[in-house]
Amino acid sequence: MIYIQRFKRFLGWRNAPKPHITLNDEYYGHLALFRLPLILTVLIMLIGTLGYMIIDNFPLMDAIYQTGITFTTVGFGEIHPISNIGRIFTITLIIFGFIVFSIAVGIIAEVVKKGEFQKTAKERKMLYEIARLKHHFVVCYHNEFTIQVTKQLRENHIPFVVVSPREDLEEIAKKYHYPYYVSAEPHTEEGILKSHLSSAKGVITLADNVADNIATIASARLYQREIHRNRPYLIIANAQNQEDDQKLLKLGADKVVTATKLMAQRINAMAARPDMENLLQEFLYKKDTPLDMEEAKVSKSSWLVLKKIKDARFRDVSNVTVIGIRQKDGQFIPMPKGDTIILPESKLLLIGTGEGIRKAKKIIRKKQKPEELQFV
Repeated sequence: MIYIQRFKRFLGWRNAPKPHITLNDEYYGHLALFRLPLILTVLIMLIGTLGYMIIDNFPLMDAIYQTGITFTTVGFGEIHPISNIGRIFTITLIIFGFIVFSIAVGIIAEVVKKGEFQKTAKERKMLYEIARLKHHFVVCYHNEFTIQVTKQLRENHIPFVVVSPREDLEEIAKKYHYPYYVSAEPHTEEGILKSHLSSAKGVITLADNVADNIATIASARLYQREIHRNRPYLIIANAQNQEDDQKLLKLGADKVVTATKLMAQRINAMAARPDMENLLQEFLYKKDTPLDMEEAKVSKSSWLVLKKIKDARFRDVSNVTVIGIRQKDGQFIPMPKGDTIILPESKLLLIGTGEGIRKAKKIIRKKQKPEELQFV
């Protein structure tokens, strides 16, 4: 077994991740209905085989074959001469075969009519697909906010799972193109495990009332401690007013969006600088664009600590510009000069192409001065 695992690692094979809730019990519970016709089929095949061997001295394989064509009533006839007692036995076998067939058809019709098996099979398949996701967002509750948020996530190629207690979530998912969805309360253990929160990047809770948002935030933070996750979840919530905004932040949300406040900011930006707003909308609010803007944190172990900005040579190496620095104490330095000292745990606001920003972040993460900077 050890050698097989080593061979798999050598070839780069990985075991497919499994969901925390597999629904195996429910899945095989529906299949349990077929046990009776299966047992009866095996029993009749056994009785028929023994009967032909005892009554008419059939060889074993001929007895099995005769039983099979008789039981299934295919009408191939007798492969060996059969006595009168054997023919009576054959008629009995045909009758029992018809009874078993009728029972099996009745069970299949009942299962199909209820639709529970198909529903469980479809949900089981969905859970296995969700388990393969990495760094996805769990979007909680379906409403108008969810429709718009998921639309932006799809455009930016960010994976997400919609979790909502609505019974018609499957129809909603088809209508609004949710690739992954779970019908459950987001704050419950079922919702957390089915959405595979353990491998998620964060949670976006968009409930219509603050109580549901509070429950979801509390559950996500408790689950984070339970699985001893080092990297905290990014939790984003919506709020109806400023009071709810502050309440959600105190309870553990990283970002809280108030619809009225956000609308006022956007309208103000459009009124004050309409051209700049159009530029941001075109280049910074979309992912697949030539221009991007991101924050990069400078860790204590980074080689850039206590170095000057110009020492990083971001413009020469990655065609990226530092347009701001946010210090650990929250102070923000706009458009810093090249002689500005970079302090530990500060965040650099970078602007440039997506590829350039990724290259700049790689330089920032290094503990030793990169070799490529020595030749620039």
